[in-house]
Amino acid sequence: MTHRHPTSVGLLIAVVAAATFGMSGAFIKPLLESGWSPVAAVTARALIGGLVLLPFALVAVRGRWAAVWRGRWRLLGMALVGVAGTQVLYFAAIQRIPVSTGILVEYLAPVLLVVVAWALSRKAPRAVVLIGSVVAVGGLVLVVSPDGSGGLDPLGLILAVIAMVGCAAFYVIAARPSDRLPPVALASGGLLIGAIALAAVGATGLLPVTVSFADVPLFGQDTAWWVPLAIVGVFATAIAYAASITATELLGSRLASFTGLLEVVAATLYAWLLLGERLTLLQLFGGVLILGGIALVRADRGDPAVGAASEPRARQRERTLR
Repeated sequence: MTHRHPTSVGLLIAVVAAATFGMSGAFIKPLLESGWSPVAAVTARALIGGLVLLPFALVAVRGRWAAVWRGRWRLLGMALVGVAGTQVLYFAAIQRIPVSTGILVEYLAPVLLVVVAWALSRKAPRAVVLIGSVVAVGGLVLVVSPDGSGGLDPLGLILAVIAMVGCAAFYVIAARPSDRLPPVALASGGLLIGAIALAAVGATGLLPVTVSFADVPLFGQDTAWWVPLAIVGVFATAIAYAASITATELLGSRLASFTGLLEVVAATLYAWLLLGERLTLLQLFGGVLILGGIALVRADRGDPAVGAASEPRARQRERTLR
């Protein structure tokens, strides 16, 4: 009987994560245009996603509640950094700078992980990783087509850079040794705690929280507001976070973060299919470059740890067996 290599399985799961994460923009945009504020939409999607995963999480942790307590700091980090902090910072950034610029800055997170691993290990990444990073970032630039039409507000750029750090931290936290805490439990707990944190931020008045129960345009017709919210909550949040955490445990933070760039490609395709936004040949070529960059990073078998966080779970098992 043949067995799939853990990295191959991880890449397949990472593609599922990127494809589902990428749905959020196309389905959330009609809500934002109807009167929902970004914080309200993100809080709702996190709450729905966490509740959808909760029954599966409870079954998964049955008999191993001690693992939940041991993983409490990982859960808290996922909630405050991976769910709440990064998204609030990103939305605050794009209130001051163009959306495309904000996306470009945040999705430089894989390059940040390469640089941090380089600094901590004091060992230069292999040429294939450096080339893959350049190719992937070049593809990202083509896909998001950044422009300076909205100005480059210094505070907006700072917020986007902090969001990039938060995005990188998400992959580091997700890649840490699970210590028997199931990925679905980390995803559910992180989303629920993150939703509470986001609601608390909204209650302070720091960012506006508004909702609208009017119908929204979707699939060429008026649709109840809860339909796109449910799609985002189930697919682009519950499935996406659970899949991303699972993939990152298998792949390590570096490779998982580069594979996560496919989310930008998926979001562009969904916007073209569902919202009728323009899709150019340069954007398609950018998607090909991102795939090429991922392939180059994948070709490097070494995955220097960021702390102890980016060592794939499969490699930990192999080392233990030896």
